[in-house]
Amino acid sequence: MNLPNALSVFRLVAAPGLLYLAWCGRPTAFLVLFAVSLLSNGLDGLLARTLDQASEIGTRLDSWADLATYLSAPLGGWWLWPELVQRELAFIVLAAAGFTAPLLAGFIKFGRLPSYHTWISKASAVVIGVTAFVLIVLDIPLPFRIAVGLQVLAACEEFAITFVLPQWRSNVPTLWHALRVRRGAGTPSVLSKAADLSGAPGGPE
Repeated sequence: MNLPNALSVFRLVAAPGLLYLAWCGRPTAFLVLFAVSLLSNGLDGLLARTLDQASEIGTRLDSWADLATYLSAPLGGWWLWPELVQRELAFIVLAAAGFTAPLLAGFIKFGRLPSYHTWISKASAVVIGVTAFVLIVLDIPLPFRIAVGLQVLAACEEFAITFVLPQWRSNVPTLWHALRVRRGAGTPSVLSKAADLSGAPGGPE
């Protein structure tokens, strides 16, 4: 257990914590915990690269923590801000589907959750988190709706990567890298180097 993996475990534990705070009707505490969870999602990948502590188990933990967070946060939001969630329900469902459906497709094909950590998916995770705060605190929906569109693009790329890859592989930054693997030109070192170039949150662990 190293520091990056500990942060991923924290996010796993924080997910039911978000549900508990929402159920107890504590919106401020919910937002604080959600913000800390998003921050830890950015730090774990950065620390893994800086401390040279990237690992396969870290990659898996990060994917499971992402799944737990993005399933619990909308449900907690529904309990705390039902009118807002009902108004934006179509976009929230689309964002949740855009995150979970590629995971399901990868699990069906490979028997384990994919952990691609693509550049666009990392960017969309940050943007959705920020715009969700803008939506809740300032009641400005347009940035969140645009962010959902970015999430859909990320989901489409992950679907394509799952279709292209001959076997499970973690840290595939783009569809282009997956095509290189399929043609036999990609190697783990090539993909690791490409993934390390990304400084976005949620990177390889």
